[in-house]
Amino acid sequence: MPPRLRQQIGATAFVGSFPDEVPVLGLPEVAFAGRSNVGKSSALNRLLGGRKAARVSSRPGRTQAINLFKVGSGCAFVDLPGYGYAAVPDEVAEAWKPMIEGYLGTREALALVVILVDARREPQETDAVLVDGLEDAGLPYLVIATKIDKLSKHQRKPVLARLAEALELPPGQPVGFSSKTGEGIDDVWSVIEQACAEHRP
Repeated sequence: MPPRLRQQIGATAFVGSFPDEVPVLGLPEVAFAGRSNVGKSSALNRLLGGRKAARVSSRPGRTQAINLFKVGSGCAFVDLPGYGYAAVPDEVAEAWKPMIEGYLGTREALALVVILVDARREPQETDAVLVDGLEDAGLPYLVIATKIDKLSKHQRKPVLARLAEALELPPGQPVGFSSKTGEGIDDVWSVIEQACAEHRP
């Protein structure tokens, strides 16, 4: 019996950065999407055991291509470009939308889309559009609220409830997550494991 996905994070390898066609690895894929500067790269690195797999930048909009990581022999993580950052040049922003939609709309290996939202911010229309699009396409998704450690204990429950209501999420979402403390990591990995087990290419 092959090892569980989470047990294979030590064998994570960066496959490459692709502005258009992403190679097929023959593995279930977990895509990570979110607005620029939401903490996507930090979350990816935390899920991968603290490895500096994804480049963390203080400058929003740094990821301008689809980054592909092979997690052992079990699955692949796909880091999609952040969306919604106004300071990015228009020609770059215009290229992101078809890049992201093209991947999400055609990828047969796609097992799960992890949508990252900032727990400290009001729900964004772009996040709602992405959730609605995945619902319409019948694609499984998980919303995680990053930077939950920045909120006090008594703030967290109402904040998560507000996000759930605004984005019309299913029960159990969003999952509060902290790249700093590791809060929520077990819940996120549980969903990833199940999604990949159900979606073997």
